[in-house]
Amino acid sequence: MHDTGGPGWRITMDTSGPMLIALYLRDVAGLAGAGKPSVSHASPKIRQADHSHLTADVGGVAALRTEWEAWWEQLVKAYPETTPELSPPSFSAFINSPALRKVLQAHFGAALTWARERRAEYAQIEAEREASGSTLLVGDLVEDRLLEVGRSSRDFNLRIIELPLNEQRAWYLEPDKMIMSHRLLSQPEVFRSYVQPVVELLV
Repeated sequence: MHDTGGPGWRITMDTSGPMLIALYLRDVAGLAGAGKPSVSHASPKIRQADHSHLTADVGGVAALRTEWEAWWEQLVKAYPETTPELSPPSFSAFINSPALRKVLQAHFGAALTWARERRAEYAQIEAEREASGSTLLVGDLVEDRLLEVGRSSRDFNLRIIELPLNEQRAWYLEPDKMIMSHRLLSQPEVFRSYVQPVVELLV
């Protein structure tokens, strides 16, 4: 996790284990375009599997999409809290989402392995950033804006959730969250183009 702050303001950048698992399940189930925001596919690419037989008696793929979207919305809203709890093998927190529960039971092991690998990659990226000083850009965006407006910052706490996405972009979630490709900071101009307008709103 990276944490930058000043009087009254704070920006944190981190990833999310439950959201990584949710991403894996979305892509393995072929739920393209699901969720708000509808983030791009995970990277590395996850091989899609047909879930029509698995979910046929619990509403099919349409029910799976609806249940996954409700879960994703919950994860985004609750972040950085990790609710609902992922507790194999019963996944009792998903009792009212039978299609999603079946897919969780079928793929949880693979999803967990994939998520752990991505977390290890993210730790490596964080170490490289600290060594190169590239995270200084985050604080610079706020300081530049404060000089521009000639006053101290309004209080804000912006949380940036970094995920392994194949599209190098970010999605702003009002009022104080962003989802971002975990490699975006390595492209300072692109990073700035997404984050600066949000900083201008918040500062």
